[in-house]
Amino acid sequence: MALSLLMFTGGSQFAFVGIIANGLGAAPAAIAASSMLGIRNGLYALELTHLLGVRGARRVAAAHLTIDESTAVAVAQREERTSRLGFWLTGLTVFVLWNLTTLAGALIGNLIGDPRTYGLDAAACAAFTALLWPRLRSRDAVAIAVLGAVVAVVLSPTMPPGIPVVAAAAACLLAWRSPKAARP
Repeated sequence: MALSLLMFTGGSQFAFVGIIANGLGAAPAAIAASSMLGIRNGLYALELTHLLGVRGARRVAAAHLTIDESTAVAVAQREERTSRLGFWLTGLTVFVLWNLTTLAGALIGNLIGDPRTYGLDAAACAAFTALLWPRLRSRDAVAIAVLGAVVAVVLSPTMPPGIPVVAAAAACLLAWRSPKAARP
């Protein structure tokens, strides 16, 4: 519950829990992986700063509610008023429902049995693939995604849990930041 209340970004939570489940020794990798996934929310916040025009405590609340869904609804509106309303309604609704379902899972989750028997371990991978797929519109984007996958697959058998994810993210970031002329 604390993680859902304090780290309100699903991808970061899934990455953190998935890595930390392998032991507390993986905590640095879990923190790094979840932070890298959370960086996109900071980029969203840059876009929303002027649109929302919030200050003080409302700015802290807006930062906490800046997620994929609230940003998408806010930027899809044509008028500033409806953008702000859409941001707050979406952010608050997702936050409340996310935390209520987390509570429900904590209270009755054991009744469904072992999630591994249902193949749910692939759900996080499928979710990340669904987030990535629409962004693969250029050859550069595809090349960077393939680079990340190769790095993660190659390192997985020999590295501690979480390190392949961090290394793959670092490789992707370096490839993305490198000058266009340096790319094959």
